[in-house]
Amino acid sequence: MAGKASGALLPAYLAVGSNSVKAGRVVERLRARLDDGLAAFNLDERESAAVSEPGELLASLNTLPVGPGQRLVIIHGADKLAKPCSEAIVGYLQNPNPGCVLCLVAEALARTTRLYKAVAAVGRDAVIDCGGKKAWQLPAEVRRLAQRRGMSIDESAARELVDRVGESIALIDGQLKTLSELCRASGSITRADVVEHVARTAEVKPWDFLDAVCDRDAGRALSVYALMPANSEVRLVSLLAARLRELVCARSLMRRGTIAGLGGELLAYDSIAATPAVRRKGSKRPAKPRVKQDWQLKNHQRWAGSFGDGELERALVLCGGADAALKGGADPRSCVSSLILDVCGAAPSRHGSLPC
Repeated sequence: MAGKASGALLPAYLAVGSNSVKAGRVVERLRARLDDGLAAFNLDERESAAVSEPGELLASLNTLPVGPGQRLVIIHGADKLAKPCSEAIVGYLQNPNPGCVLCLVAEALARTTRLYKAVAAVGRDAVIDCGGKKAWQLPAEVRRLAQRRGMSIDESAARELVDRVGESIALIDGQLKTLSELCRASGSITRADVVEHVARTAEVKPWDFLDAVCDRDAGRALSVYALMPANSEVRLVSLLAARLRELVCARSLMRRGTIAGLGGELLAYDSIAATPAVRRKGSKRPAKPRVKQDWQLKNHQRWAGSFGDGELERALVLCGGADAALKGGADPRSCVSSLILDVCGAAPSRHGSLPC
């Protein structure tokens, strides 16, 4: 936050994004600047729905603080402010009260809005990005949140927590608080702790299944598959085959020392697959292939390296057999479960009994 070293604060801040935990920390840091004994006089905190009169809002912003320090006005849901109130803030920020700090909290506020531009013009650090993390970034964020609670959590446990709770930082932090209290004696949170104490509330996505299979984690892949919607087996096998083809390409590039070109190679392959010459007669025109982003390919080298020579090609053959079997009326659960175990290379001693 601007001015931390010198103690000076900007006249206004905007904490914008879906990461409510980070936005909450911004608000707490500002509240901490208030004198505890004078907070009742110098703090005005309200939801945007309670801000209906521009005149009343401006009166609060222009009120001088009681005692030393500054007054703090916090408005939650600033992206939902009525137009007259947001315009009043825009005008106020042209000549703000030096004895008051305004903090706007918004889940989404476009950079093109007058309110966003007005706050941004106050200072370089006035806008604080509280955007949500991408799914692949969340395990690292979980570890940081656990460290703030004096706990450690390993990669598998962090990933399991994200799989069960979803991508909401607020929900993840809430579960970490509970887990920290339960595991305080050991000082660490394990995957077993997460499985035992955290109920699965997040919707399972096909990518969770594909990632588990590519990690060759048969237990997790079977658990995720058990939660997938009914009659999704044909699509899952098709998606798995596509992912395995990507890993075949990655492994080939690894042998040639040109893995950095994976994105371009996959785009070229997809472009060839989308040409009319290889489309079935009467099929719809496929979407134009897109370049895969770095974050979409960041695990491909590790996944490809976990397969031995010929294993990926054999897995593709198995996917073809599973697809034919499913379309021929084979038992879906038995067919896909067997495919998972084969691709993961799981021996009976490792995977135990099937969850079906």
